[in-house]
Amino acid sequence: MEEKFDKVKPQIIVEEWSGSSLNKLSLTAVISPSSSSSFTLKRHGNRFNIFSRRFIEAFVPEGFPSSVTPDYIPFQTWDLLQGLSTYIRTMLSTQALLSAIGVGEKSATVIGATFQWFLRDLTGMLGGVMFTFYQGSNLDSDAKMWRLVADLMNDLGMLMDLLSPLFPSAFVFIVCLGSLSRSFTGVASGATRAALTQHFALQNNAADISAKEGSQETVATMMGMALGMFLAHITMGHSTIIWFSFLSLTMFHMYANYKAVRCLNLTTLNCERSSILLLHFMETGRVLSPKEVSDLEHVLPLWISSWSSKRTKLLYARVRLGARVSSLDSLEMMELLSSAGSRYEKAKYMLLEKKGIISIVMHKDSTTGDVMQGFMHALVMANLVDDKPTSLHTDSQTWMDKHYEAFVLKLQSSGWKTERLLSSSIIWRANWSHGAPDKKIN
Repeated sequence: MEEKFDKVKPQIIVEEWSGSSLNKLSLTAVISPSSSSSFTLKRHGNRFNIFSRRFIEAFVPEGFPSSVTPDYIPFQTWDLLQGLSTYIRTMLSTQALLSAIGVGEKSATVIGATFQWFLRDLTGMLGGVMFTFYQGSNLDSDAKMWRLVADLMNDLGMLMDLLSPLFPSAFVFIVCLGSLSRSFTGVASGATRAALTQHFALQNNAADISAKEGSQETVATMMGMALGMFLAHITMGHSTIIWFSFLSLTMFHMYANYKAVRCLNLTTLNCERSSILLLHFMETGRVLSPKEVSDLEHVLPLWISSWSSKRTKLLYARVRLGARVSSLDSLEMMELLSSAGSRYEKAKYMLLEKKGIISIVMHKDSTTGDVMQGFMHALVMANLVDDKPTSLHTDSQTWMDKHYEAFVLKLQSSGWKTERLLSSSIIWRANWSHGAPDKKIN
C-alpha cells in the first residue's frame, strides 16, 4: 500500500532564478528528484553570461531601469563623457603645474615647492567655506544652473594651472586663483549631485545609485588618466598642440555638461518652475508636464540666458520671499498693518506690492505649505499687476480662493512634488496678533 502511495506522490521541482529585479530574472538551474534518494541538477545559461550580468550590475542600480527615472540614462551618458574629458585635461594642466613649481630642475627646492602647494590648497579650502556660506542654500533650488557653473569654474581652474608656467612672477597668485575656482566646483558639484541622486531614486535607492555612480566614475577616471598620460607624452614640448587639445576638450566638456542638464526633467518646484507652471495654468487651465517645463526653463544664469518668454522670466523675479518688516518705510508699514487686520487675518503670510515688486512677509509659525501658498499668491499678484486692477489684493485673493486647490491637485496628478518650494533660506519672519494689548508700553 505504501509502495503504491510513493508511486502517485507528486514530484517537487525547484527552479533557481537570478536577477536583481522581478522583470530581469533569468533561469539558471532546475533541480528535480531522480529517485527517492537522489536528484538531478540541470543548469541553464553559461558562466560567461552570469559573469557579464554580475559585472554590469556593479555599475547600474539594483532593479535598473525600473528603479530610476527615465532621464537617468541620457544624463549619465553625457556626464561620463564630460568627466572623461576632464580627467584627460587634468593630466595636461597637472603637467604644466608641476613644471612651473620646478619639478625636474636642480634649482628647485623641496621646501619651496611644498610651500607653494600649501598656499594653493589653503586658498581652495577657504574658498570652499566662503562659497558655502554665501550660496549653500541656493544650490538645491537651482541644481541645473549650479551644475553648469561648477564645471565652468573647474575649467577656469585648469586654465589657470596651464597658464601658470607662462607667468613665473605671478605663479603663486595664478595657482591660488585656480584653486579658488576649483573649490567652488567641489561644493557646488557635490551639493547638486546629492539633489539629482534624490531625483533619480524611484525606490528609495539613493545610496545604491550613489555607489554605482562611484563605480562609473572610477572607470571613467582610469580611462581618462590613461588617455591623458598618452596625450601628455605625445604633446610634451609642443605648446601649440597642448593648447589646441586643451581648448578642444574644454569646448566638448561644456557641451556635454549642457546636454546633460538639458536631459533632466526635475519634478520638484523651485521659483522658476513654479512661475512657468502658474502662468501657463492661468492662461490655459492646463498644467505642464515636467518634460515640457524642462524645455522652457533656463539652465544658464539669467544675465547670459537667451529666453523667449520674457514675461515668465520676470514673473518670479518680481517676488521677494521672506521680507524684513523692519526695513519697510512708514507707508509700507501702515499698509502691512492694515493687511494683517483684514486681508490676511487667517493666513500665515502677508503680501506687499511696491512698484511692481511683491514682497512676502512670512509668519514665524508658517509651514512649508504656507510658503508654497504664499509664493503662488505672490506670483498671481505679480501677473495681475500689469493689468492695473482697482484692487490688486482682492483680485489675487479671489483667484486663489477659486483655483489654488485645483491647481495643486493638477500638479500632483501630473507628477509634481508639492510638499515644499525649493528656494533660498527664509531668514526673516514676523509674528502678528489681533486685538488690543493688555497694557500700554511707554
